[in-house]
Amino acid sequence: MVIKILGTGCANCKRVKALAVQVVKELNLDATVQEVTDIPTIMGYGIMATPGIVINEKVVGYGGVPNRRQMVQLLKNTPA
Repeated sequence: MVIKILGTGCANCKRVKALAVQVVKELNLDATVQEVTDIPTIMGYGIMATPGIVINEKVVGYGGVPNRRQMVQLLKNTPA
């Protein structure tokens, strides 16, 4: 599983990345978490607000910071 956090490096983007890393570790998932800060690349995903969350090249959320429960659901419900 590849998890990409889309954003310019703002505080919310860093929070989402840290949460994703924490939940991946807690659930013992075979996943990598990447931070994407390149604006043209972010625009290519069609999101209108950051941070964005992309799992296996599918946009699963954007424009806010999910809570821990929401992040767990996103990661558990996405096929590896």
